[in-house]
Amino acid sequence: MSAAQSQTTLESLQCHFTWNLDRSRPKCLRLLHRIEDFSTEEGNRCLGHIYNLWGFIQYKLGLNEEAKSLFQKARETLNKLRKADEGPWLVVNYGNLAWLHHHLGDQAESQAYLSKVDALMKKYPSPSQGEFHPEIYAEKAWTLMFLREDIKLVVDYYEKAARMQPDMVDWNTSYVIWLKNAQNSRDTRQDPDLLEKMRQAKERDPENLYLAVLYLEQRANEGENIQDEVCELAVNLRTLCCCNSGIWALLNLYKKHISADEAIDLAEKILREHPDVRYLKRCVALCYRWRIIYFSRSCPEQSTVDRAIALHEELLSLYPHASLKKEIDLATIYARSHNSKAKAEQIFQKLLKNEPAEPADKQMLYNKYANYLFFDQNDRDRSNQYLMKAAAIPEKSYYRENSIRILEKNKFRGKMRREIEEFLRNLQEPRQ
Repeated sequence: MSAAQSQTTLESLQCHFTWNLDRSRPKCLRLLHRIEDFSTEEGNRCLGHIYNLWGFIQYKLGLNEEAKSLFQKARETLNKLRKADEGPWLVVNYGNLAWLHHHLGDQAESQAYLSKVDALMKKYPSPSQGEFHPEIYAEKAWTLMFLREDIKLVVDYYEKAARMQPDMVDWNTSYVIWLKNAQNSRDTRQDPDLLEKMRQAKERDPENLYLAVLYLEQRANEGENIQDEVCELAVNLRTLCCCNSGIWALLNLYKKHISADEAIDLAEKILREHPDVRYLKRCVALCYRWRIIYFSRSCPEQSTVDRAIALHEELLSLYPHASLKKEIDLATIYARSHNSKAKAEQIFQKLLKNEPAEPADKQMLYNKYANYLFFDQNDRDRSNQYLMKAAAIPEKSYYRENSIRILEKNKFRGKMRREIEEFLRNLQEPRQ
């Protein structure tokens, strides 16, 4: 095969190298934190996908040997999970290895993996003509889900995978979970049969904690009282498949339907049972932040603030590549303390002086500082100025949209209303 033919074949592959997953170095480093927090216990049903994405991120960071090792581990794990030595689940993995060896300059090894991909696709054709194999849809859906990409694509890919191979319970569970999450994210599509689909999925996958939590949440949305069942879920934690997202979802449900204080108690209890799990420390810290920022009508008890501060300071060392968000969270907690309010301004000024390079990170910092100025300093004008700084960065993000939404309200009030109105009228469209 000529070099041109090889390049064309590489570009036609379905794998992480062709899925437009480009991320900046800071974003890749933050992704490593999330991947490391995912359970790597033997038997984790997503473990093969985790290793494939992990390998790709290591490649993006220039760590090629680590990438190769993780791709090999992904292959071994996928075969072990499927209880076979080969199968269509390896198409994405072999594609990754073909690309990696191509970039390393080993064209013979790259060609060998291209041949393996071709052999697998001939031996295991898609059951639906004109569509990819369900194994490809499932892995691509998981990858886009993890990277927080287009939620509609996640739903569509999982739906296709589950439809073509209905015996794969995991895929059906994931389809229903993300159908529910799409509805939560204000997706315009409303499935009238969602509750029934969730009930059936739960019957097929009764040990999935995340699904169980979302099922209860949907029932609550439709008017049912779920308090007793929420408490029962917490009692039965040990018998359920407790992925990280499931624990977080359960604590969120506790906060909404029981109380923020009992969510803290549950999180602390889980952490005592697993004191070395970094992700659980993060969950406990966020529960305290909820309690202080959103559920305190008056100043919270200093002991609550002290515990929150201690946890957030620990998170700074546990998540060094996500320190910006952690420091902002710490500042918002200091702002509600009895005797350390000045530290909030000190932290924000330090962050503003050494502002991050990433446009989305700047948007987050400006937006959070604007909130602090408005709610904790009662400084509406400076708050509006920082909301405009966040909105002026032409990068599509939650914090830009949130800043614009607040400015749209503020253009009708206050002495800056004309300035805000003119700013919004001339606002540049974000980059896609």
